[in-house]
Amino acid sequence: MSTTNYGTAVVAWRENAKVAWCEYTHHPFVEGIKDGSLPRECFLHYLRQDYVYLVHYSRAWGLAIAKSETLAEMKSASATVNALVNHEMQMHVETCAEEGISEDELINTFEATENLAYTRYLLEAGYSGDYLDLMAALAPCAIGYGEIGERLGREITSNEYRPWIETYADKEYQDICFEVGALIDQSLTQRLGDNYQSTPRWKRLSNHFETATRLETNFWNMGWNYKSS
Repeated sequence: MSTTNYGTAVVAWRENAKVAWCEYTHHPFVEGIKDGSLPRECFLHYLRQDYVYLVHYSRAWGLAIAKSETLAEMKSASATVNALVNHEMQMHVETCAEEGISEDELINTFEATENLAYTRYLLEAGYSGDYLDLMAALAPCAIGYGEIGERLGREITSNEYRPWIETYADKEYQDICFEVGALIDQSLTQRLGDNYQSTPRWKRLSNHFETATRLETNFWNMGWNYKSS
């Protein structure tokens, strides 16, 4: 398990979903990125799908702006949307362009069922719930990639996927994870009080976090099991 403390609530959610979290952050797909053994076609399939995923993930963070109660929450959500749309997605465009895959092809990628299930779950958590429901569902992606990037940055044994690893191991991305974790703690305390883990809402929020974590694992499975026709 990770020892990186991205915030009190994140640490508790991660502990509550210990098995699911380990399956997500130590998935064979992730380990294949670390040692370079992941087949390139699997990685490119994942990148295509992740590009589509990020479109919806950005929309969910946009929804967080509307669900916010404070200016700090609005600023954090808007900054995250900007980072996703103008930076992280651009990495996908550039990597795929090197492989002869155009941005138009990325935009028109047919959405896999694992992608549909995950992104619609995130949006539904926001539409039917409040800011806390949405943040609990969004956290596994943001925090998980930070944890994976930090670990792979230390353990990398191949340069095959180094640019991908460095994107999430980079201090800029790590700082985002710490900021998101701190904001979640602040938002929980503001709405539910200092003892928020003892409130009835905590179990529901923990369930959101674990469900999204399992959907992250399914996303890796989608890439890991890909076979080109």
